Amino acid sequence: MADPSSYRPKPGQIPDSPGVYKFRDEHRRVIYVGKAKNLRQRVANYFQDLANLHPRTRTMVTTAASVEWTVVSTEVEALQLEYSWIKEFDPRFNVKYRDDKSYPYLAVTLNEEFPRVQVMRGAKKKGVRYFGPYGHAWAIRETVDLMLRVFPVRTCSAGVFKNAERTGRPCLLGYIGKCSAPCVGRVTPEEHRDLAEDFCDFMAGRTGTYIRRLEKDMMQAAEEMEYERAARLRDDAEALKRAMEKSAVVLADATDADLIAVAEDELEAALQIFHVRGGRVRGQRGWVTDKVEAVDTSGLVEHALQQLYGEERGDAVPKEVLVPALPEDTEAVSQWLAERRGSQVSLRIPQRGDKKDLMATVQRNAQQALGLHKTKRASDLTTRSRALEEIAEALGLDTAPLRIECYDISHLQGDDVVASMVVFEDGLARKSEYRRFQIKGFEGQDDVRSMHEVIGRRFKRYLQEKERTGEWEEQAGDTPATGPAPTGPVPAVGPTAEDAEPREDDGRPKRFAYPPQLVVVDGGQPQVAAARRALDELGIDDIAVCGLAKRLEEVWLPDDDDPVVLPRSSEGLYLLQRVRDEAHRFAITYQRAKRAKRIRTSPLDDVSGLGETRKQALIKHFGSVKKLRQATIDEICEVPGIGRRTAESVAAALASTAPAAPAVNTATGEIIEEDDGGSS
Repeated sequence: MADPSSYRPKPGQIPDSPGVYKFRDEHRRVIYVGKAKNLRQRVANYFQDLANLHPRTRTMVTTAASVEWTVVSTEVEALQLEYSWIKEFDPRFNVKYRDDKSYPYLAVTLNEEFPRVQVMRGAKKKGVRYFGPYGHAWAIRETVDLMLRVFPVRTCSAGVFKNAERTGRPCLLGYIGKCSAPCVGRVTPEEHRDLAEDFCDFMAGRTGTYIRRLEKDMMQAAEEMEYERAARLRDDAEALKRAMEKSAVVLADATDADLIAVAEDELEAALQIFHVRGGRVRGQRGWVTDKVEAVDTSGLVEHALQQLYGEERGDAVPKEVLVPALPEDTEAVSQWLAERRGSQVSLRIPQRGDKKDLMATVQRNAQQALGLHKTKRASDLTTRSRALEEIAEALGLDTAPLRIECYDISHLQGDDVVASMVVFEDGLARKSEYRRFQIKGFEGQDDVRSMHEVIGRRFKRYLQEKERTGEWEEQAGDTPATGPAPTGPVPAVGPTAEDAEPREDDGRPKRFAYPPQLVVVDGGQPQVAAARRALDELGIDDIAVCGLAKRLEEVWLPDDDDPVVLPRSSEGLYLLQRVRDEAHRFAITYQRAKRAKRIRTSPLDDVSGLGETRKQALIKHFGSVKKLRQATIDEICEVPGIGRRTAESVAAALASTAPAAPAVNTATGEIIEEDDGGSS
C-alpha cells in the first residue's frame, strides 16, 4: 500500500486550467482517469487526510504510485480526452458499463454497390446504416419480412448473390416479389440503391409519406378498374402499418430522443436506454456496472453519455437526450454532444407529460435489470454463503439456515384465497419442492388467520411423517420427545389435494418430511405472530420464524416490538427479498389460475368423458352453448367424434343447467323449450 504523500505534487506545480489527470500504479499502469475544470483544486482533493476520503477513493490513491496531467484549452476537450484515455487504458478504478447482452441491429450496407439488409451485432462499421438495437433478432426479421413487400431490397449473402449472377436465376425471394433481384439485372444499381434509401427513410420514422403514396396509388388503380394492382397496393400499405405497429407510438410529437434511466445501490448500478425515433421506441439496451469509484447519479449519467455517444456522429446522436440527473458540467457535455451531432442537442430532465411517463417506464426497466443482475450474482457460492451467514447473525441463529421456507397469501378481494410455500436450499430455489394451498378453514379475507392455517397444516404433516417413520420415540401420553405437548388445539384441516406430493418407492413422502431451519412469511408482526403461534400449538420450538415487510423491507421477529433492519447492500437482505418475491409470484400465479378456471366453467364440464377437443368441436359447430342447448340429439350426433350416447349426455347436462329448466323428450330426443307465456 503506497503512501499518497510520497507522490504528492508540490504546491503550485499543478496548473489551475482545465485538463485531464491520470493515476498510475507502481508498474506504470493507468488505474484512474479524471477530468476537471480546475486541475489544481481537483487533484489536491485526493491528497487530504485518508480518513476523509470515500473508501473507494482511499483504495485508489493508496494503490497509485504517481499522478500526471494534461492541460487542454476547453472543458469540452477535457471531456473528449477523458473518454479517449478511458477507452485506451481501461483503468480499473473507473466506472465501466458492460452490456448485459450482445444486442442485434438492423443494418443496411450502403457502402456496397447493391446495399443489403441484414441483422448485425458487434462493432459498427463505416458506411453501414444502423437501426436499433433490438431486444431479439427475430423482432428484426419479422419487421423486415413485412417491409420487403414494399421495399424489395437485397437480403442475401455475397455468396448467394454471386451464384445467382453466375447462373442467371434469382433466389426464392426474387420469385415471390420480396427482392428486386438486382443479381439478374431486373433493376439497375441506381434503382436498387433508391429502394435501400427509401427503406432507411421509413425505418428512420418518415412513414407517413410512403403510406399516403401507396393509398393514393391504390385509389387511382381502383378508379381505372385495375383491381388486382389495387389489391396489391392495399396489402403493401397494410404490411407497412403492421411493421409500424410493432413499435408503438410513445411520443405523439414524432420526437427523436434517447431516454436514459439509472437504478443503483451502494455497490452497483444498472442503466437502461430507450431509443425513440419518430415518436416510436426503435431500440432498447442496458448496461450494468460496479461502482468502483465514488460517483453519484449525475456522474453515472456522464459516464454513460461518453460511452453511448463517444463513437457516434450525425443522426446517431438524437436531438434530445433525457436523463434522470444532469451531469456536473451540463454545458460542456451538451456542447460535446452538439459537436458530435453537428447541431444543437437538448440535454435535460423531463418534468411533465408523455416524456416523464416514458421515463418512468425506462426507470422500471432499469430497476428490473438491476434485480436480475443481482439474482444471477446470487448463483455464486461465495455470495450465497455470505448471505446465509448474514441472515444467521442478524436473526441470532446458531447455524446458517441451509433450508428456508417462505409462505405468502394471495386473494382477490377475499375470493379464491390461496397460499404458497417456496423452498430455498443453500441459497438456491428448489422448485420441485414448492407447494400451494387452498384456504378451507374459513371464508373471506383474513391474511393472519390464513397464515396460521397454512403453517399449521404444513407442520402437522411434518410431525405425522416424523412419527410414522420412527424418527422420534413415543413417551407416556404420546407426547413427542422432541418438544413439549401442544398447548392449543391442533388444526383440524388436513392436507388437501394441493398438499399431496410424489412419494418414494417405499411410499415415504419426498417433501414434507424435511423441516426448514427458517420460516419466512410475507408480512409484518401479525403474520409472524400467527406463524409462531401455529408452531407453538404443534409443540415445535426448534424452527426460527421471521417476516419481511414490503414497505420498508424490515425483518420482524416474534415477540420483538422493533424490526431488524439489514443494510441495503446486505447479501442477506437480497436473499430474503428473493425468497419473499418468489413466494409472492408463486402464490399470485396459482390464485390467477384458480380465478380463470372458475370464470371459464361451462355446463359441458360436467359431461363424463367429454374432453376439451370435443367441447371445442361442439361450440365451433353450433356457434354457442345457447344454440347447442336448442339442438336435438340427432343434430348433436352430426358433430364429428360425437356418438349417440355422448350426445344424450350432452343434451341432459345442458337441460339440467338451462336458465328456464327445459325438459328433454326421451322418445324423440328433442329439448323442449317452454314459451314465455306458459304452455300452449
